[in-house]
Parts: sequence; structure tokens; C-alpha cells
Amino acid sequence: MSKRRPGSSLPNWHDDAQAAEYSGVRAAVQRFLLMGLIAMVLVAVPVALWVRAQSAHNAMANAVLLTQRLADYSIGPLITDAVIAGDPGARRQLDERLAPRIADGSMVRVKVWNTSGTIVYSDLPLLIGQTFSLPSWAPELLADGKGRATLETQTAPDDRYESNSGELVEVYVRTIAATGETFILEAYFNDDGVRQEQDSVLFGLIPAFLLALGALQLAQLVPAVQLARRIQKHQSTKRELLQHAIDASDLERQRIARDLHDEVIQDLAGLSYALEAEEMHCSPENRPLFSQARAILQKNVRTLRAMTTELYPPDLEELGLPEALARLTAPLLEQGIQVKLHVPSSCNLDRDRSAMFYRVAREVLANTVKHAKAGILELTLMQDDDRTILLIHDNGCGFDLSADPPGNHLGLRIMRDTVHVAGGSLEVRSWAGRGTSVMATLDRAVPVRAR
Repeated sequence: MSKRRPGSSLPNWHDDAQAAEYSGVRAAVQRFLLMGLIAMVLVAVPVALWVRAQSAHNAMANAVLLTQRLADYSIGPLITDAVIAGDPGARRQLDERLAPRIADGSMVRVKVWNTSGTIVYSDLPLLIGQTFSLPSWAPELLADGKGRATLETQTAPDDRYESNSGELVEVYVRTIAATGETFILEAYFNDDGVRQEQDSVLFGLIPAFLLALGALQLAQLVPAVQLARRIQKHQSTKRELLQHAIDASDLERQRIARDLHDEVIQDLAGLSYALEAEEMHCSPENRPLFSQARAILQKNVRTLRAMTTELYPPDLEELGLPEALARLTAPLLEQGIQVKLHVPSSCNLDRDRSAMFYRVAREVLANTVKHAKAGILELTLMQDDDRTILLIHDNGCGFDLSADPPGNHLGLRIMRDTVHVAGGSLEVRSWAGRGTSVMATLDRAVPVRAR
């Protein structure tokens, strides 16, 4: 198994990336199925209510049709002058005709009204001869013969004997008596028939409807999975491209640092020693010139060595992130900036995540030294079971976040994108005249060896 290439900073977690890809696809499919289920419920409930209402309407229409047939063929022809006059013997034939329906419970009550609102016949003799107000729509019923039906608890004055029977189907139809007169037949039916028809239609239609929705959901599942995989593949490709770009940048930084150290710095250091030797043997009037030149060379050597350290970070595996962060603050102390470090003595982080935090801190501290004009900088590293947070705050001049970002913050914008691709977040807050805060967050994961 080959070792990791030095300087790689973006997490090259092959196993983690593959697991994350599968996990992302699975999560996307689960969300798709959940949303599909919610959509099915949102569609099925109104449809079920509509079907139930339509089946009730159909049942009421059937009740009107049944009552109309009863009026036309069973009750109307038996309403004679004797029945209208109140002859008990004449009513017996009607009682015998309706007795089976009332006995089996399907019909609860029957009333025959004349156009004046008087009950001329009922299966309950106490009601015969009583007069009540007809409904407001009674003239329309007598005129057009279109029956009406309702399903409700009976509370009208003429319904006091049915008020305790719960919801009943009340049907009004027009009937023609044997005498040729027009009457209104009012019949009450048990609601069991309506409920049974509602349930029959509902349970017959809803399964087929849900099956159709389920088939549509399954038909969409395959393209949804393919789309989720394409998106995950795109993210993986983007992550790999950024990994290669960062690796190339690290190698270039390493090459530049090596060239500076092995060539330029060594030559300048040698020149500094030569000037020192020449200074010791030159005439007194030339010594200040050699001394000044040697001081400038030594300052440039120190600057170049600091640049090499910045270009190629220390070995985090040997130093550890806390010590590397502490070393980063040295230039700030030299600039007279007070540094407050809140860093634990040890961190449970793999090298990739440590390098990520190191790069963020290096970029932020470099901007602080060059542009913030800060007097105090506070650096805090926090860890819990799920994530690690790096928080850096200074009391410098700050900048306006709503305006276009300054050019010197390009590195920080690149780091934000890098941290985001690695699965973390980087948030910058700044207040003009009151400083800047940068917070980088990465999830804590089990370190994975590079293949």
C-alpha cells in the first residue's frame, strides 16, 4: 500500500467518499420515497372524501328513485277517498303493503301529506289528521315532481317520534292518488344502506387509485435513483479535481520552498558571511557601508526563510496541530499583536483535517498581519464528539461584507470552497471598525488511509 503524497491537504478519503456517495444516493431515494408517500396521502385523502361524497350523493339518488317507485306503484294507487276521509278500514290495505318494509327495519316512517300540510296517512296512526307547515320548496316538488333526499338527524316538529333514531335518510317525492289528487310522500329510511354503499364504492375505488399512484411512484423511482447517482458522481468528480488542484499547488509550493532554501537563501547567507569577513578587513570609513549591507542581507534571509515556512507547512504529524498553530502566531507577536490561544494540548484529528485547519489559520493570520491593523487576536480550537471548530477573531478595522470582497481575501474565498467540498463550512463575519471573525467547521470522522 503506497503512502500519501506529501503536502496533500484536501481529504483524499476514497473509502469515505465512496461510502458518502452511496449514503447520499440512499438518502436522496429515501427523501424521494418519503415525499412520494406524502404526496400520495395528500392526494388520496381529498380523493377519498370526494368519492365518499359522490357515493353518498349516488345513494341518495337511489333512495329517491326507490321511494318514487314505492309512491307510484304501491302507495299512490291505494290512496282513495276513504283513506283521505280517515276510514281505518281503508287504511288497513296500506298498512299491510308497508308492513314488511317497516318490519325489517329498512323503512322507519311513512307520511302522506296533502297540499295543505295535513297528514292524511302514516304508519303511525297518531300523526294522521295533524297539520304542519310544509317545507318552502314543497310547491316546487308538487310542480316538477323532482324528489329530494337528505341524511340528517330529524328535529322538525312533525319528527318528534323519529328524533331519537339518529341520522335518517329523509325522502320527499310526489305521488298521484287513485282520486287523481296530488300528494307528497315522505319516507324515512335507515342510514345503513347509504353507509354500506359509501363504503362499497370507497373500498372498491381507493385500492385501485393507490395502486395507480404506487405504480407511478415506482416508475419515477428508477430515473430518480439515476439522477441522484449522476449528481453524486458530479460531486465526486468535482472533489477529485479540487484534490488534484490542491495537490499540484502543494507540490509547487514545496518546489519553490526547496529552491529558495537550497539556492537563493544559501547564496544570500554565503554573501552575508563574505560581507562580514570583508567588513573585518576593510578600512574604517567603509565598515558602516558593509555593516548596513550585511544587515539588509540578513533581514532578507530571515524574510525568505519565513516565506519558505509559509509556503511549505511544518509536518503536522510530528508537531501536531496545536504546536503548528502556535508557531503560526509568531509573526503576529513580532508585529506587536497580542495573541490569545485557546488550543487543547492534543487534538483527535487526522492529518488531512489538521492540514485543512492549518491552511485556514495561516490564511486568516496572514490577512490579519497585512490588513487588519489589529491589536488583539484570539484563536480558539474546540472539539466535541461530532465536529471540530476553529474560531479566529481580531479587533481590527474589519470590512463591509455587503460590498465586493477585497482582493486580499481571495485566498479565504478559495479556502471556503475547499472546506465546503470537504464537507465542512467556513463562515466569515466582519464589522467595520470592530474586527473580523472566521469560523471553520469540519465533521470528525475516523481517519482513513490513502490507497
